[in-house]
Amino acid sequence: MLDYENFCSQILDSNPKIRFATVYDQWAVRVGGGLRKGLTSILSEHKENELVTLAILDWQSRKEVSKWLGKTKYTLAEYDEVKRFSLYLGDNHLLLVSAEKEVDTDKVVDTIIQLYYKNLN
Repeated sequence: MLDYENFCSQILDSNPKIRFATVYDQWAVRVGGGLRKGLTSILSEHKENELVTLAILDWQSRKEVSKWLGKTKYTLAEYDEVKRFSLYLGDNHLLLVSAEKEVDTDKVVDTIIQLYYKNLN
């Protein structure tokens, strides 16, 4: 089983522009990770919980269409202030990552995928 706390720490260590890396289960319960030390969250705790719930619902709906399109690997939302990545870790866990808007999307995704497979072993 993956050590989600360590996995999220490795993600934060991989790029100083990554602000947040947290894994949630299918019930929106945090199982590891958090905000980079020294940063203040842009969202209130209530809004953050709302965003997580919406991401979980989106994840569940993507599972429904996977029989036609294949499994979703990740989604990206780019806002004026940050980029938010949702990466699907199997059927039971969702990784949410936020980063400064100027971060290289491909590098972040590639690094996270490499760290995921490295941590599976």
